[in-house]
Amino acid sequence: MKEVDITKHELVPKHMILNETERNDLLKKYGIALKQLPRISASDPVIKLLNGKPSDIVKIIRKSSVAGESIYYRVVVKG
Repeated sequence: MKEVDITKHELVPKHMILNETERNDLLKKYGIALKQLPRISASDPVIKLLNGKPSDIVKIIRKSSVAGESIYYRVVVKG
């Protein structure tokens, strides 16, 4: 049976794991600690595909009819 790439579906927003520099810049820009970010489970199908590990920060870009696109950040937690 052929495996389906869920990231290609139109309803799945784009996910990217931030590198160390991007991560530090994000936390500094907003003056927050990692634990203050919303969480996403390491068992989430997209996070699994990206090989996300606990404490990684994921940037999620969603299409928005109002703003064009909206950016969200989540920290990966054990799942």
